[in-house]
Amino acid sequence: MNVVDFAPEVSPDGRAIIFRLSDRRCDVECAITREALEEYFWLPTGADDVRMLKTFADCRRRILAVAERKMRVRPDQPVRFTIDDFVAKR
Repeated sequence: MNVVDFAPEVSPDGRAIIFRLSDRRCDVECAITREALEEYFWLPTGADDVRMLKTFADCRRRILAVAERKMRVRPDQPVRFTIDDFVAKR
């Protein structure tokens, strides 16, 4: 899958990073919650928007890998990540 991701931004309420993924078939809005960034990507609690975006950039490859998998399953629906998406499955 050849996926292009567009510039991320902090949601208006500050609770998520919003970004878009696009492939040949569709363009999908994605979001990863602040809670997931804090729990699994070491975002400090109460971090400002700049720090949130830096954490997203630092962990971009892992986040996009999960986004691509979710996008394949439901290509026409928005992708939203929560803590549950990063819990190790046994």
